[in-house]
Amino acid sequence: MDKKVSNILKYALWIGVAVMLLFFSFRGVDWKDFGMALRGCRWEYVILSMFLGALVFYVRGLRWRMQLLPIDPSTRSLTCFNAYNICMLVNLVLPRVGEVVRCGYITKNSARDGEGRRLATMDKVIGTVLVDRLWDAVSLVLVLVVLLSLMWDKFGAFFTQNIFTGLSGRVNLGWVLAFLAVSAAGFIWLCRCLRDRGRIWGRVWGFISGIGEGLATCLHMERGWLFIFYTVVIWCLYWLMSACIMWSLQGIDPARMSPELAEALVKIDSLTMVDALFLMFAGALSSVVPVPGGFGAFHTVVAGALVSIYGIPFGLGLIFATLSHESQVITDAVCGACSYAYEALHKS
Repeated sequence: MDKKVSNILKYALWIGVAVMLLFFSFRGVDWKDFGMALRGCRWEYVILSMFLGALVFYVRGLRWRMQLLPIDPSTRSLTCFNAYNICMLVNLVLPRVGEVVRCGYITKNSARDGEGRRLATMDKVIGTVLVDRLWDAVSLVLVLVVLLSLMWDKFGAFFTQNIFTGLSGRVNLGWVLAFLAVSAAGFIWLCRCLRDRGRIWGRVWGFISGIGEGLATCLHMERGWLFIFYTVVIWCLYWLMSACIMWSLQGIDPARMSPELAEALVKIDSLTMVDALFLMFAGALSSVVPVPGGFGAFHTVVAGALVSIYGIPFGLGLIFATLSHESQVITDAVCGACSYAYEALHKS
């Protein structure tokens, strides 16, 4: 099958999944209550959440730059910020493709060595992105540990029944990881042995070596403590974004809502910063499903978490998920469009 046709079918499939998830999520929603809740929430908190979302992109750019500096010391903070913004804009339409785009943006703006070659080649930059995503995964695990340590009685059953039991019942994760690690090591060893046997193997080994150099940049960063600090700031900002949406719902007047949602709003009012941390974690888990912009997956996971843990009606959970997700989508689109415009003007 032609590669272009294959990509079109793949993206059409994930768009179909997103539409299906949105349909099942919003099926049966009382749109009158939904509209009343959106009009009654405190929008100043939603706007604050959007501002914090843009700030996350900037801090992510600063953290990523620390990995890129050992490769190209001339890398600017603004370049990394624009690359990340454009990445998020592309991901709204083509999931995961934005990561490739931001690598290409950095390579395109990289300085050249004495022989005219880019210092930050595509393979090396991809290596830094892999490290970037690995740190996100580690951070998410640490958030889970903090959640379970603080309130096992509240969240323990949810994770045991919905995540741990489900994984252990379907597949032995340890064996899967071991198989993947051995397969990757075997492929790398094969490429290394055959690197002098032909041009193609040489190029493959060169690409793998470049990724390895990108991965190793985390070992050559100056002021490594600053990298950790940026990571903590990023996840604290995500936490505050979740809290802002929670606070925005706490401003809704129950007298204007249906009896069911009015009663549920009392539960929303009782939510704390620990609950905001849990909702942030639930939203992050939804990114595992590679649908465009997270549409449908985020709404289903977050609203379902509110039902499972707090007994909050699915309709009110969808209001929280919609405010949280769509405000971030707007932030992604605005920041990405501004960075793209900057790039276009700078090029001209």
